[in-house]
Amino acid sequence: MAASSNAEHTHLQDMEEDDAGMEEREMDSESDDEEGMGVENSDDEEGDTSEDEKENEAEIQRLEEQLSINAFDYNCHVDLIKLLKQEGELVRLRKARQKMSELFPLTEEIWLDWLKDEIRLNEDEPNREKVNELFERAVKDYICPDIWLEYAQYSIGGMGSPGGIERVRSIFERAITAVGLHMTKGQTVWEAYREFENAILATVQPPPGRIPNHDEQELLNKQLQRIHTLFRRQLAIPLMDMEATYAEYEEWADHGPPETVLSQYKNALQQKEKCKPFEESLLVAETPKLAEYQTYIDFEMKAGDPARIQITFERALAENCLVPDMWTKFTTYLDRQLKIKDLVLSTHDRAVRNCPWTMGLWKSYLLAVERHGGTHQTVSDVFEKALNAGFIQATDYVEIWQAYLDYLRRRVDFSQESSKELEELRGAFTRCLDYMKQDVEERFGESGDPSCNLMQIWARIEALHCKNIQKARELWDTIMTKGNAKYANMWLEYYNLERAYGDSVHCRKALHRAVQCTSDYPEHVCEVLLTFERVEGSLDDWDVAVQKTETRLNRLNEQRAKVAEKEAIHAQQEEDRAEQRRKAKTDKKAQKKVQKGGRFGEKRKADVEQNEWNDHTEQAPKRHRGNGERSTEEYMETETGLFGKNVPPGYKGSAPGSNKSQQASAQKQSDDKSELRDDNNSVFISNLTYTLEEPEAKLRTLFEPCGPIKQVRLVSSNKGSFKGYGYVQFESPVSVPEALKLDRSEVDGRPMFVSPCVDKNKNPDFKVFKYNTSMEKHKIFISGLPFSCTKEQLEEISRSHGTIKDVRLVTYRSGKPKGLAYVEFADEAQASQAVLKMDGLCVDGNKISVAISNPPRRYTNKPGPSQPAANLMPRQVHGGRGRGRTQLSLLPRSLHRQSGPTSKVENGTTSQRGAGDALSNSLSNSDFARMLLNK
Repeated sequence: MAASSNAEHTHLQDMEEDDAGMEEREMDSESDDEEGMGVENSDDEEGDTSEDEKENEAEIQRLEEQLSINAFDYNCHVDLIKLLKQEGELVRLRKARQKMSELFPLTEEIWLDWLKDEIRLNEDEPNREKVNELFERAVKDYICPDIWLEYAQYSIGGMGSPGGIERVRSIFERAITAVGLHMTKGQTVWEAYREFENAILATVQPPPGRIPNHDEQELLNKQLQRIHTLFRRQLAIPLMDMEATYAEYEEWADHGPPETVLSQYKNALQQKEKCKPFEESLLVAETPKLAEYQTYIDFEMKAGDPARIQITFERALAENCLVPDMWTKFTTYLDRQLKIKDLVLSTHDRAVRNCPWTMGLWKSYLLAVERHGGTHQTVSDVFEKALNAGFIQATDYVEIWQAYLDYLRRRVDFSQESSKELEELRGAFTRCLDYMKQDVEERFGESGDPSCNLMQIWARIEALHCKNIQKARELWDTIMTKGNAKYANMWLEYYNLERAYGDSVHCRKALHRAVQCTSDYPEHVCEVLLTFERVEGSLDDWDVAVQKTETRLNRLNEQRAKVAEKEAIHAQQEEDRAEQRRKAKTDKKAQKKVQKGGRFGEKRKADVEQNEWNDHTEQAPKRHRGNGERSTEEYMETETGLFGKNVPPGYKGSAPGSNKSQQASAQKQSDDKSELRDDNNSVFISNLTYTLEEPEAKLRTLFEPCGPIKQVRLVSSNKGSFKGYGYVQFESPVSVPEALKLDRSEVDGRPMFVSPCVDKNKNPDFKVFKYNTSMEKHKIFISGLPFSCTKEQLEEISRSHGTIKDVRLVTYRSGKPKGLAYVEFADEAQASQAVLKMDGLCVDGNKISVAISNPPRRYTNKPGPSQPAANLMPRQVHGGRGRGRTQLSLLPRSLHRQSGPTSKVENGTTSQRGAGDALSNSLSNSDFARMLLNK
């Protein structure tokens, strides 16, 4: 074995010396060329080089300062490493790479550059452990065949040391285990392994003509068996171009492949053919190929081979490392199926390093560490890292705290009155509440836990496990002081806790306080109190409860009546103002009509008299006219319809007897146009400029690609000028969806609005709002953009953070920009990453703000049949951009509550109520409003 090692080492040394000699000769020739060409330009370039160096150094300092402020800026790390490598700052370059690798998994390209640099720097050092440690870190980030291949080749250089050959074999075996199943790249690792063993075989073979002794023959047979085994193992795995490997084995083996190898090879071929369509789809797909990998994973999951499922997931994650859903699916599979501790925990660790902003991955990591028996210190360390990960929502911090507190609760042995674990749990609850108040509320402007669920759980633990109901009451007092005292469900939760672990006295106190404080469902709380007193109270308790509930409900009805009165007065005022506006508008129109009609009033009077005379003289023939003929008045009406409400000055109507053909033609044209109208085949066009030249021709040109056009109807003013809107009617309704896609297209510098053609008289509630009004986690909202920013420029800025599906610049109706935009990404992960990277970025001198899209709700003024008034303004939860300016509802608070009829009381004390009380209890706010308006 030592002889083979020495021979192999000598052989490799000869090869390295030949390569070094060739490189030296090439470098000499290049240096001679450079000396001849560079002398003339050295003086000119020296000044430029110094200026470039100063600029690069300034940029390096800026990047280092930025990283000191935000160490999680991924792109800043990458830019800094590129500049340091360009400047040749090896010491600073190593530190920069080290710092980045501690925060993020590095890509294959970054690792290979780093490894090659370290190999060159440590060529003269006999100690290779530093580079080996770096390789060990590199292969843990992602499954990369090229890194494994580089690792194996580097280890070959140290095979001359004691145990070097076995170390190389160990690395090759690990590489095959990790990436040997890779359909397209695994073959290179197998071939490198066989080449290494063939090189060893060449060193142990005796020279030609000499018969090997017994030890040499045994060593030779052992090496041949190794190569046979490698061929057999490789041919049993479906790999691309495995036919060439089989042909090589046939040529290499003296007696041909055995039957077992042939059978395994055929099975592998069949499996390769099944996987081939998925591999081909990956070859032609564009990065990141998420959908193709998802389909491939589903196929392998159905097949059920754990090794192939794992390698497919690893391949997908190497190209989609920032997709939290992919990591979630992989870790869930490992947690439920494989359950191998080292594999599961390492994968969870890689997941949170790639997507640290995803709370769900940290939560799964905590559970996995606990599930596999991790130490308390390990769980605590993972939790502390999660708190510093920078979640994008306040609720994420609530959930991660909840997961950690659940873990601490499971550690406590509640059979002991006091223990270290119990004190730690209480301390964690206290720290949690302080953290939510000091850190989360300051950052997000909200606690993320408005209902105080964490404190509720703490109170239940104290009451149930610790038998400490007094502590639970103190916690509930704190919960109520945080704005929850007005909600009936919170009081009922407290009441149920007292029913389960407290006493009747405190139950009664809780319900009495609830009656006084509840503002959303007071009737329900009153009913619960009366039911409680029926079951457990005395007569005095019953009387007190009835008195309190009556007082509360009467006061509530008075408040509602006052609110309804105010609303009625306001509604009446609005109606009066609207009536005044209508009257003023009517008077103005009448005045204009008088002014316009004064000039030719006499002529119109004469025309009317002439028409009346004609009516008398031709009364009999008119009765028998067909639909194709009209009287002078009918024709006059048609003409005024064409020109407006009044006939233009100088217009002379044709006499009924002199030009009947023209009247028939006009009648026919009008009838044809009305018959042509079809709203189902039409779209409404608006927001066009009034000065648009040849609007009909332009609209035909714009909408002809959508389908055959039947007619274009433009709306004009009294003077005949274009009013900026109209209708385009197609031959078929199939063209309407294509036409709607042209909405917001720019026409003469203004966005053209295209919407469905709907008769508002028949559909008064029909509204078209194209965009979503709820949180869109895959879309980001950008504000503060310069007005000069174009869609292409914004798309270029955002493209580096993910796959962009759409970019929309928000403009005024005139087409001028508002400095706002929406960018839609392929998934939530990319949008979240874009928020982290783009928020605070400078664009043309403007510092932009970026957040997850959370548009304000669009509330309607009146409730419909499917939208009761009580639901018009739900309890508000502000999004990532805080309170939207259109989120304010003008609806009074009293209408936010559902009021039902008060339940009857049967014990004789309140059954004799006055008619006024019964009426006030049964009337809603709208009923009060109608009563006051009628009065």
